[in-house]
Amino acid sequence: MEEILQQLPQKAKDTHTENKKFFAKLKKRPPKHLDSLMQELHDAEFERTDCLSCANCCKTTGPLFTNKDVERISKHFRMKPQQFIQTYLQVDEDNDYVLQSVPCTFLGADNYCSIYDVRPKACSEFPHTDRKKFQQISNLTLKNVAICPAAFNIVEEMKRRVTQ
Repeated sequence: MEEILQQLPQKAKDTHTENKKFFAKLKKRPPKHLDSLMQELHDAEFERTDCLSCANCCKTTGPLFTNKDVERISKHFRMKPQQFIQTYLQVDEDNDYVLQSVPCTFLGADNYCSIYDVRPKACSEFPHTDRKKFQQISNLTLKNVAICPAAFNIVEEMKRRVTQ
């Protein structure tokens, strides 16, 4: 996995222009079966991919925390929401709650998440490759292929399967 993660940023960079053009076309004319195809590709990739052997998303990026996330997680810690925010979060330039530091505070040395059952929605949905109307999140996907080997593989397979 280490070798894959070392090569991923360059592979993502090498395919960025091609992916950007592909997503622009996809946005204009998404195929009728895109949602079901994405679900199929997502499921197949995550049959092969063990996130615990990677955890690159947790090591290199931080999720956005919604107010619902803050409520749920602070309750889990038996903290007041404001205390949770002060302890773990900061407000970014878009006025969103994000972690104070990366890698994620809640990531263990074994790549397990200590708040997995109450983790933020952004974490539970990452890398968003099984999302409905997938073509609407192309900018996010372009970023995620540089972080997540599974997202990279899903996009590469999608390009092979979807003819524009």
